[in-house]
Amino acid sequence: MSTKNSAETVLVTGGCGYVGSHTVLSLLESGYKVVVLDNLCNTTESGTTAATPEALKRIQTIVGTDKPIPFYPVDIVDRAALVKIFQAHPEISSVIHCAGLKAVGESGRRPLDYYNVNISGTLNLLQVMEDFDVRRMVFSSSATVYGDPPKIPIPETSPIIASMSTYGRTKVFLEHILQDLCVASEIKQKEYEQEQKRLGAEAVKNYRWSALLLRYFNPVGAHSSGQIGESPFGTPANLTPFLAQVAVGNLEKLSVYGNDYPTKDGTCIRDYLHVVDCANGHVAALQKIEREEACNNYQCKAYNLGAGIGYTVLEVIRAFSKAVGRDLPYVIVPRRSGDVPNLTSDASLANKELNWKAERSLDDMCIDLWRWQSQNPRGYSSQK
Repeated sequence: MSTKNSAETVLVTGGCGYVGSHTVLSLLESGYKVVVLDNLCNTTESGTTAATPEALKRIQTIVGTDKPIPFYPVDIVDRAALVKIFQAHPEISSVIHCAGLKAVGESGRRPLDYYNVNISGTLNLLQVMEDFDVRRMVFSSSATVYGDPPKIPIPETSPIIASMSTYGRTKVFLEHILQDLCVASEIKQKEYEQEQKRLGAEAVKNYRWSALLLRYFNPVGAHSSGQIGESPFGTPANLTPFLAQVAVGNLEKLSVYGNDYPTKDGTCIRDYLHVVDCANGHVAALQKIEREEACNNYQCKAYNLGAGIGYTVLEVIRAFSKAVGRDLPYVIVPRRSGDVPNLTSDASLANKELNWKAERSLDDMCIDLWRWQSQNPRGYSSQK
């Protein structure tokens, strides 16, 4: 990643969450200014009355500044509140959109909530961006859009489908919405330029959108300082944060869903990506948009963010047990609905076009995760 000479301002939605907070840090380290929006519903900071959430305070410590990061405890379904943010910060030039509900299992039990927040909330955000002439977005999509893919490793050309989960479907729908928006904006720009030419006037306005869709696989780990990491509200839904809770004694044992898949040990294979690499991918995508727009190129394009290496559930358990220094208990239970045998990325397009690659190993992920969890057994909530 390059460092900017003149700071542009980026709004990060969900900027106190797991991927969002690391992205905020990566942006600051790359020379950007940042505004953060988060309703804190997915973190242990839910309900906090602090002017600056703990995650952002720690980011300030890491980058060595006393200057607070502008923060708004806002839900994206509240359009009026979004308007106020853009009014207060007319310098915002881009949005990295990480906000949303994200638990696959829960999404099937709460479909209306997921469609309301993820779809309606994002539509609110896009409309407000349009109203304030902010037309750059890096969108946090997901590998769930591929469903059960026909080819491993998975290229971006693999069909995106009506995913097996409500959560996955929201990501598919939002990708289509952004693609439609970018196409329509190009048409609007051409019509505007033709009208200005007819009038003998200069075309000074730009209506075109740029959106990059980041289909990332399984973010794992934490910042190497141990200061920021995943601090989920309630029982974690994903493998490694659940394992971390077992390791600190907050949970008894891990349930492994199925050992009869067509893999080397019968458990599902996933592509694990260090969260810092994932965050750097968001910044690389934003810098790609800036480079392309400097050449008058506007596009909507998807990129996989992954390490390109698949590990089984049991391999991850062994790796994390090694980092902790003892075997962690688990039990084999029946398969979970919606799980597919293998999700491993082909991230060569991001390597080539974003100048990005995953640099950290599974061992690095486990060591950094354990450092975070052992130093912060209750996440960002009070340690008392």
